[in-house]
Amino acid sequence: MALRAGFDYTLPMKYLVILFLLFIIYSLGAAAYFMLKDHGASERMVRALTVRVALSVTLFLLLMAGIHFGFITGKL
Repeated sequence: MALRAGFDYTLPMKYLVILFLLFIIYSLGAAAYFMLKDHGASERMVRALTVRVALSVTLFLLLMAGIHFGFITGKL
């Protein structure tokens, strides 16, 4: 993938981080809803928490890659 010279990748990274955080919060809320509705007797809560953990790990790796490749400098 060729990087464009002079393009500031900070703004797209901000939006991507915010999008990931919104999905993580949604998944956590879905897990809480399934826990209350199903009384912990279904797999939906576990699946929602698994998605949340996967999104969190992906976000962490994305942030580390962004710092490594120079897409993120200083404050995001």
